[in-house]
Amino acid sequence: MQHITLAPPAGFRQWTAMYILYRTAFPRAERKPFGYIRKAYRQGKTDIWCILRDGTFLGFAATMNSPSLVMLDYLAVSKNFRGQGVGTAAMKQLIARYADREFLLEIESPFAPGPDQAHRQSRKQFYVNCGMEPLHIMADVFGVPMELLGKNCREDLDFQRYRNFYRDFYKPWAAEHILPAEYPGE
Repeated sequence: MQHITLAPPAGFRQWTAMYILYRTAFPRAERKPFGYIRKAYRQGKTDIWCILRDGTFLGFAATMNSPSLVMLDYLAVSKNFRGQGVGTAAMKQLIARYADREFLLEIESPFAPGPDQAHRQSRKQFYVNCGMEPLHIMADVFGVPMELLGKNCREDLDFQRYRNFYRDFYKPWAAEHILPAEYPGE
């Protein structure tokens, strides 16, 4: 595999490729208005990274940022490049890029039974293989059970700090929809 780079979006073509991938890679219920993401990017509240190989758009990542904490909001690889190590290379670069801050992500609970449980467990294993660690924190995020994984997280990262991150990023209404959930263990 050739070298993967992360770069801010440059021009209409990359923004368009990102928008198309965003609309096809994430279910409607998981998508924020794309205009909101672009606005947060312009305000410096969000980082957006195009995943590139020799200038070819392979995917993108978007984060939610605070001074001490960064949360991966979206990571998507274009269908034609999946299974080639692109996501792994991008995750490792993201972890390195944010090594000076607590880096966090949410995944749908791999513990909840259901027809897609194996897929959710596989997703968790992908992130663990990339270097993320289970934080043993569960949350009900807008009605969806989520597990938190992190890297470089301080011991005081608990549910309340996580909930406050949402409050500070979005406004208090968002924190009202982030509820504690019991961690079932492994």
